[in-house]
Amino acid sequence: MDLSRLRDDFPLLKRKHIRYFDTAATSLTPRPVVARMKDYYENLSANVHRGVYTLSHEATEQYEAARATIARFINAFPEECVFTRGASGALNMVALGLAEKIAEGDEIVVSELEHHSNFLPWLHLAKKRRAKLVFVPLTDEGRITTENFASVLTERTKIVALTHVSNVLGYTTPVEEITRLAREKEAYVVIDAAQSVPHIPVDVKRIGCDFLVFSSHKALGPTGLGVLYGKKERLEEMDPIEYGGDMVDLAEKDHATWQDPPIKFETGTPPIAEVLGFAEAVRYMERIGRAEIKRHGENLRAHTMEKLRAMEGVTIHNESTEGSLISFNIDGVHPHDAVTILDSEGFALRAGHHCAQPLMAWLSVPATLRASFYIYNTISECDGLVEAVGRARDYFLSP
Repeated sequence: MDLSRLRDDFPLLKRKHIRYFDTAATSLTPRPVVARMKDYYENLSANVHRGVYTLSHEATEQYEAARATIARFINAFPEECVFTRGASGALNMVALGLAEKIAEGDEIVVSELEHHSNFLPWLHLAKKRRAKLVFVPLTDEGRITTENFASVLTERTKIVALTHVSNVLGYTTPVEEITRLAREKEAYVVIDAAQSVPHIPVDVKRIGCDFLVFSSHKALGPTGLGVLYGKKERLEEMDPIEYGGDMVDLAEKDHATWQDPPIKFETGTPPIAEVLGFAEAVRYMERIGRAEIKRHGENLRAHTMEKLRAMEGVTIHNESTEGSLISFNIDGVHPHDAVTILDSEGFALRAGHHCAQPLMAWLSVPATLRASFYIYNTISECDGLVEAVGRARDYFLSP
């Protein structure tokens, strides 16, 4: 499929000189998604699950149909998908929900690859419950392997919380094999799929995990929305995290009961327009096909990698043939300084620790430049980026 025709769906790309390479942080939003949200505000704008009048009934039907669309995208049942304020919110929800199941001396397995959102909740939980945080050893390349995971799995392991695809190195974790091993110890498995769902097929039934989270805004959808997948039995056994309207079934002066999942975890008025917009984004990705999305991102990455690898004074931190991003540095130049020069030429890419400071420490760098590729990027843009990196290097390092 020729994806260049899709660029007209992204108005931001019409801004002069803008070349967008920061999808790993936030993707651009296509016109159909914006139109779907606009349609809600102009033609419905009613709350869901409450009113018995026509507008509320229609809004509720559309909201729950959107949940079914998003659930199908990861091969889940609609009742297993909770809408949250983001992937970070979903991970915090799981950590809070599992807190009472963790005792002193229990072990929570994480890795140095994790985004802070899949590290800090577990660090906090371990400290609060006097549990032990255990790190999967990374390979020299920076990967999680099944063998290295098995080396830290013990009878005390109660939670395994790992990234599916690293937001810095782009490597894919063998989550199916890891889940199988963790289930033998009856440990809960939590997968951060924020970087995988927009790029590769994700099937929660095949993975077998207890929980999986992802974001709307990294997958062509609106900001402020995440999805928490939880096995039906796991969501049923968890207590609500927040209390208030909609999630309650019966409220008396001295007693209350809750709705069934997922509504049990969706307190108050939900992000209705955002959910409808994200369902439209899912349909947009389905029309393209995630196999095609994956192929396109990997082709752009390989093309750019080959040229950067041949450039003197550039260090690449993720030498691989997989993924849709490159983390690199210009030798002797702080990434913040380099990205300032690149931005002056219209190249939008990330510089910093990428909310992954333990990984920066593992790499022995304070920060990196990160270029991430998606369906709206082109070979000519990648060539322009490489040329701009060369000019930035020369600006700082030429005598």
